[in-house]
Amino acid sequence: MRVTDSENDRHSTAAGDPAPHDPLRRQRRRFFGSLVLLGLLFGSFLGHFFRPGPVELLRVEPVASGLQLWFNREPELYSQDIDGAVGMLFQAKGSADAGRVEVEGTNTSWRVQATEKGLLLHFVATRPLAASWSGEKIGGDWRLLVQVRPR
Repeated sequence: MRVTDSENDRHSTAAGDPAPHDPLRRQRRRFFGSLVLLGLLFGSFLGHFFRPGPVELLRVEPVASGLQLWFNREPELYSQDIDGAVGMLFQAKGSADAGRVEVEGTNTSWRVQATEKGLLLHFVATRPLAASWSGEKIGGDWRLLVQVRPR
């Protein structure tokens, strides 16, 4: 008959530390690793699903001494005055447009054109120009009022 004790004091029951190749430890790691992976995939799916679409230029309306630009939400805006011409870059999508507006007795041409980085709006006149703008949310749309004046 067999005895649980051996001659060199080893027993058939495991000691306090699990064996280095314990299959239960490996299964736990795989289980928690798969939970983390599923959480990341599910989170990226929800982020993609609820991400808002691109900012779009809805319409351009000439007003006294400037323009009103209507967007579906607030765009990022970069502005620069170069040698009396005003240029504004919007992180938005939209169609090209052009026209004229009268600024203190001077005809000022404006043009919106699509570029790789967004929409570019620029004003050009025979005199140097300066611009100021303000934006506000009105009825779910974003209105950007651009006022141009001679420098």
